[in-house]
Amino acid sequence: MASRNVERLLNVIMTIGSRPRRGIDRATLFEAIPEYAAAATQDAAEKMFERDKTAIRELGLPLRTERHDLWDENIVHYRLDTDAGGDDLHLSEGEYTVLLAASRAWDDAAAGGAARRVRAKLLSQGLDADTDLLRRTPRGSVESLPVLTPLLEAVSTGSRVSFAYRSARGERTDRTVEPWVVGVHEGHWYVLGHDLAREGTRVFKASRIESFPRIGGPISHPREEGMTLETALAGMTAHEDRARARLRIEPYKALALRDAAGASLRAREVELPAMPRSAALRQVRANARWITLVDPPAWRDALASAYAEIARLHTGQADLARIEDAPVRRPAAIRRSTSGADHLSRLVSLASYVLSRGEVEVSQLAEDFGISQKELIADLQILFVCGDFATGWEQDLIEVTWEDGFVRVRNADALRRALSLTAAEATALLAGLAALEPVAGEEAELVASARAKLLARLGTAAPGEDEAEPPTDAAASPVTDPAADGASDGAPKVELSRSEQILDALHRAIREDRPVVIRYSPPDRSGTSVRSVAPRQVESSAGRSYLRADCALAQDERLFRLDRIAEILPEGTPQHRDDGAAADADPGPGSRPGSEARGSGGRLEEDAWVRLEGPAMWIAEAFAAAELRDAPGGGTLARLATPVLGALVDAVMEAAGAAEVLAPASLRDLIVTTAEQAGARHTGVEAIG
Repeated sequence: MASRNVERLLNVIMTIGSRPRRGIDRATLFEAIPEYAAAATQDAAEKMFERDKTAIRELGLPLRTERHDLWDENIVHYRLDTDAGGDDLHLSEGEYTVLLAASRAWDDAAAGGAARRVRAKLLSQGLDADTDLLRRTPRGSVESLPVLTPLLEAVSTGSRVSFAYRSARGERTDRTVEPWVVGVHEGHWYVLGHDLAREGTRVFKASRIESFPRIGGPISHPREEGMTLETALAGMTAHEDRARARLRIEPYKALALRDAAGASLRAREVELPAMPRSAALRQVRANARWITLVDPPAWRDALASAYAEIARLHTGQADLARIEDAPVRRPAAIRRSTSGADHLSRLVSLASYVLSRGEVEVSQLAEDFGISQKELIADLQILFVCGDFATGWEQDLIEVTWEDGFVRVRNADALRRALSLTAAEATALLAGLAALEPVAGEEAELVASARAKLLARLGTAAPGEDEAEPPTDAAASPVTDPAADGASDGAPKVELSRSEQILDALHRAIREDRPVVIRYSPPDRSGTSVRSVAPRQVESSAGRSYLRADCALAQDERLFRLDRIAEILPEGTPQHRDDGAAADADPGPGSRPGSEARGSGGRLEEDAWVRLEGPAMWIAEAFAAAELRDAPGGGTLARLATPVLGALVDAVMEAAGAAEVLAPASLRDLIVTTAEQAGARHTGVEAIG
């Protein structure tokens, strides 16, 4: 939609919206709007207007078609329904504030129209946010992928979609899918639907889609009753044996597993809840330095075999010629969405936002909408030349001023309305809320109530003209809540878990602007460190939660993984570093003379090259690989830019032989040591006696 089209649509909205009672008849509208009047034929004008009607309704404005003349049904009037404004969420100040926070979870430059329009439409509500709550509300982030907007729109309209897809094994194929659900699981976007070529239900990871999805005709395979993203993913392990694994864990290590088992921080023996074999073994391997699996024996033998394979792969010098011979894989060329619909949404929201407040500082308005002041002035100049074009000889234009540093908008009452969220946009907000929920703390109740209102909006949205009535049951909506299975029902918790208590204490410290003393368990060393930190923000990214804080020991800002904070200690507890004295002086079991990979601040000082087979392709995504190459004979070579040492070792162990570090050699040695020591603990009766 070019700039001229945006201007025309604004003029149509103003011309229709300035007559809220009876509206304007079609003939008068076609004479008033210059582009309709100048169309080559009447048919061309009709087609242009039909496209404009669709764009106005997609914007969220309640455009109605009416016939007032009982004697002549050909006389059609159009009006914007003032009784059906978009403010149908009825948000409290707190709910509005957490939704604004959720709207920031997207990198809108990458995610496309749905992400950009969400924030503009929220701001059009004309509500005031709780600035203090907004400041302390946790930050969440979700994958921001340009493919999401067409996927969300395909699901919400019941349309099939085609795209190029890179499978977990690295193969690129064309897929045509009838999508049922687009949702978030553990921080990543997935598409669940019917694969037409394979004639069955499939789950696709959105980050592996390598072309802009093309929306096609209607779907012919409805979603099976009870089929959700979670049930589909769980079905992948349904055939596996399940058991309650018994583990031996070093004190203060593998805190997430301890929480799952309800075990204390120092307990050396832990029994996990019943879970599939692959899920349990993957978590054990990811904590290979600190865990010995005791039972079941068959699982222990499988671990010993996996560790032996990892050690074998990394013994000796890697064939680095494979890297030089491998062709570079070109990144997926996916166009970024720069739809004029996004621009139109922002223009209407700008006017509504200013009208609801009287005047807004230029700098503040640009900040609120996430644009530069130059972009803001360009938007205001478009508003300045638009208005009601059916008032006679002179057009009744919008009045906009900003020369004194304050923006004022007058004569634009037709734009003084909230814009409704589409199903795709509501789902984008639900994903943002899902990113906030793990770290919401005291705001969890607000997150839950805002989610409930969004789900109700998905289930009871008023249909536009010629649209089918949507389902009234939110659970039956084709676009589902990305965090539905983990949503809180708002019931008070009788007893907080250890992690909930820590999160609660951190939120209180942020609110009261005071330091706390934490015991932190480093990922690559035994023991713990004790640090006095001034918490600034709790945030989540890709399924992980972090505390951003000023650290007194480091005398700098640091990020701490929440699942590695063991406990909050009394004020005044002596501090010590994990790389200093006491228990932290021990470099950990994954070390031997000459085997340490050189690093600074936990990172390698050089890039790492890793060969990945299909099951380990997640490593390239998790470490944001700087370069990918097609390995000779199959697989993928990934260059990881100065990765965090401990995290990469854990990832290689978790991958169970599907990942091989080729360089640097010192890192290969460290992995051999880690795998051999972990394997020794799982071999023979002595290892578990």
